[in-house]
Amino acid sequence: MKRRTFFRSGIAGAAGISMMGAPAIARSGTRENGEIVYRTLGRTGLKLPVVSFGVMRSDNNALVRAAYERGMKMFDTAHGYMNGRNEEMLGGFFSQVPRGSFVIATKVKPAGVDRNGLPSKETTAEDFLEKFNLSLTRLKLDYVDILYMHAADSVEMVRHPEIVNAMLDLKKKGRVRFIGISTHKNEPLVINTMADDGIWDVVLTSYNYRQTYLSEMNSALERAVAAGMGVVAMKTLAGGWLDRERTKPVNVQAALRWVIANPNVHTTIPGITAFDQLETDLKVMRDIDLTDEDKAGLIAESDCQGLYCNACSNCIPGCPNNLPIPELMRAYMYAYGYHDAAMASDLLREIGAKADPCAACSTCTTACVRGFDIRRKITDITRLVNVPYDLIA
Repeated sequence: MKRRTFFRSGIAGAAGISMMGAPAIARSGTRENGEIVYRTLGRTGLKLPVVSFGVMRSDNNALVRAAYERGMKMFDTAHGYMNGRNEEMLGGFFSQVPRGSFVIATKVKPAGVDRNGLPSKETTAEDFLEKFNLSLTRLKLDYVDILYMHAADSVEMVRHPEIVNAMLDLKKKGRVRFIGISTHKNEPLVINTMADDGIWDVVLTSYNYRQTYLSEMNSALERAVAAGMGVVAMKTLAGGWLDRERTKPVNVQAALRWVIANPNVHTTIPGITAFDQLETDLKVMRDIDLTDEDKAGLIAESDCQGLYCNACSNCIPGCPNNLPIPELMRAYMYAYGYHDAAMASDLLREIGAKADPCAACSTCTTACVRGFDIRRKITDITRLVNVPYDLIA
């Protein structure tokens, strides 16, 4: 199927999940004061606006204050974001307002997980809890509302006994209200496994109009909700830009409304780094109706390859060097979509990337379902390996 035809059918099909108008809104959310649309985050009972604040790349507490004062309630961070400065910034602001007036979600990534998503002897509860305790200190909180195991993409991690038991114990002790998993890869497998196990309260998952496996995603989300789980969507803007030069932006309102059109998504966490982005997201928080114009715009965008990688890993068997191509493509998106070289550099260091790893290769047969020029992108992004971190952080 040609890419344009695929996206047209995907957009139309997924948009039709709740399409649309007053009856569908009544089923999939509630309005308060005639404005903000709220949904309940599964069994947690947390009533949240359909748009929340992805704080990952923000270091501006004035921006956080503006979002808080204008109705955003949940703020999503992680132990590793901005080397801890992200949590510290949030702690500085939220220590000044009533604890019950906001929801904080943070994420801790277990150590020693390999590129296949499998744990090692370094994947211990001791390390996980040490990181979590530091996160609480940074946030200046006695507890967090949601704690995610960060970036799990295998059954082995979803069911890692030591980490899972540590999280359940934190919940029992009241240091965490609800537990969940964030997943960027193999999402349907992870979500279905979580639903089977019945112990997870929330899943934070990639979900956007450019994913090539939307049927599997929609089935998994439906199953998660049937199991009582809350669903939070990330990567909703599919990289934010359609080209390396940042001349073709993703239609933010349309992309967000497309995600929210699925009533099985309870809230979204688009990354917000500027006041104009906040204004756009606040508009969507009050007007979730996906229009014909929105759909037409998304279909038109489908002709562009974009910057978002599905992490399907179909390209890896064709790589003689067995490179971690999905992670390299994600670093590329961070650099050119998010315009965040430091974040891209962090990921490159985490995966042990070397500069221009394709230079000596003459037998590459990798192919991308999106048509990415994989070799060119790898050569481009790995230039950061030789740039001193202090110059880009």
